[in-house]
Amino acid sequence: MPSEKEKMLAGALYHGSDAEISADLARNRAWLSLYNQTLAFSPKQRLPLLRDHLGAVGDGVNICPPFHCDLGYNIRLGARVFMNFGCTILDINTVTIGDDTKFGPNVQIYTPDHPRDPEVRRSGLESAMPITIGRNVWIGGGAIVVPGITIGDDAIIGAGSVVTRNVPAGATVAGNPARPITRRGGGGLALP
Repeated sequence: MPSEKEKMLAGALYHGSDAEISADLARNRAWLSLYNQTLAFSPKQRLPLLRDHLGAVGDGVNICPPFHCDLGYNIRLGARVFMNFGCTILDINTVTIGDDTKFGPNVQIYTPDHPRDPEVRRSGLESAMPITIGRNVWIGGGAIVVPGITIGDDAIIGAGSVVTRNVPAGATVAGNPARPITRRGGGGLALP
């Protein structure tokens, strides 16, 4: 019989109040308390702290405090990833971010989901779906990415957008929900 943590990591319904998961959340909160006191540190000084706690961290990663996440160990960052102040990654499932991707301030990445059926939701069961963000992606400030999304290489997500569908490589999307932006006439951008 799989543990609640094993169910969580597999994307199945699980009880978030499980003791093993609660202990992981507590360890992460302790790490966040330390990491978020490093604002005066250089990115190079913060890098060992990130590597000691997150799932994978490439060279040249810079996450500006304050930063928030659920567990830390489900976050995998490529080289030269930059996250501006106030970013949140709810990493109940895996979040993979490719090389050279940039986040504006207050970007929010959410892997957790809750059952649509009210009785199942009331039982305390929840789930999470992985999120994959490609290489050289730019996500504008305040954007939100919901569970299960894939964003392709070289995509741009407009500030304040809510990404509810996969974004193809090279696409530019904006709005709530995020929609493709097309070039019109003189090169300006417009929503379709």
